[in-house]
Amino acid sequence: MRLKDFLPKYEPVKEISNFEYRFTVFTPVYNRADTLHRVFDSLKRQTFKDFELIIINDGSTDNSHEEISKHLKNIDFKTTYINNEINKHKMACLIQGISMAKGEFFLPFDSDDECTEDALQVFHERYNTIPKHIKDNISSVTCLCKDQFGKLVGEKFDSDPFYSSTFNNILINRYKLEKWGFTKTEILKSVKIDQYLYSRGYIPEGVIWTMLSKLGFKTMYINEILRVYYLDTGNSITGENYSKNTLGLAVYSLCILNWFYKDHFFKNPILFLKWIYYLLMASKNLEFSLKDICSSIDSYFLRSVFVLCWPFRKFIKFK
Repeated sequence: MRLKDFLPKYEPVKEISNFEYRFTVFTPVYNRADTLHRVFDSLKRQTFKDFELIIINDGSTDNSHEEISKHLKNIDFKTTYINNEINKHKMACLIQGISMAKGEFFLPFDSDDECTEDALQVFHERYNTIPKHIKDNISSVTCLCKDQFGKLVGEKFDSDPFYSSTFNNILINRYKLEKWGFTKTEILKSVKIDQYLYSRGYIPEGVIWTMLSKLGFKTMYINEILRVYYLDTGNSITGENYSKNTLGLAVYSLCILNWFYKDHFFKNPILFLKWIYYLLMASKNLEFSLKDICSSIDSYFLRSVFVLCWPFRKFIKFK
């Protein structure tokens, strides 16, 4: 199998008309017993009640299961709880959650964060303001975050609303830090990820968001701050993790290189050379040969650059 064969695919599902809720809030959990109360407290305070919670405990080794079970006794909203005995990794849990979702909009909510009491209300109302003639082309609504000290994470958008996409933000090198938002469940149910990847470590969610960019979907970005993002609880993927999860990095690199090179290379050539660098970095820990990887790069030019740089990959360090 070629590395290219692991790229996600989009197979539109039949239009779904029987959603039971406006939102599905999805929380994957791995060893977060001490922070889970933030999720439940935030959801109990919501002023907008048309939602369900899907929570998956992904083989935690602490007392997360007991903590979740305790909280489930004191809630008044619909919850589906899955307790995976074996850790499947976050992407597997995400796809599992999407497959079970009965809400029109799918909202991932990390197990160590919290949100404002009007978060779902604001998301609901802002989506309703999208002009009818572009609504089908809008896949998501995304807001800003603040840290636990009340400081804005990243920068505000240049306008509100600001219509863009994940890849366009990458292309212009803006709005890179943590954001939060929902995506239409029907669109997410159409994304197909090779199950072989699930057991191969961390797979960046960016492979999904950049796919939606490739398909022409846009996101409505808003300047409301609706999520509290805790900076001290290991949210970010570290260089050490990259060294252990290189297949995901390689797949994400190919998504950028193959899907966007033709139309965007001359707008930001440094961007594509940077992703060649990431692919070289990932290749150090992959079982794929030079020939295997090159056969997965669509562009002759980028393939040539990769080959020229191959002998120097031994000097690349994870950072």
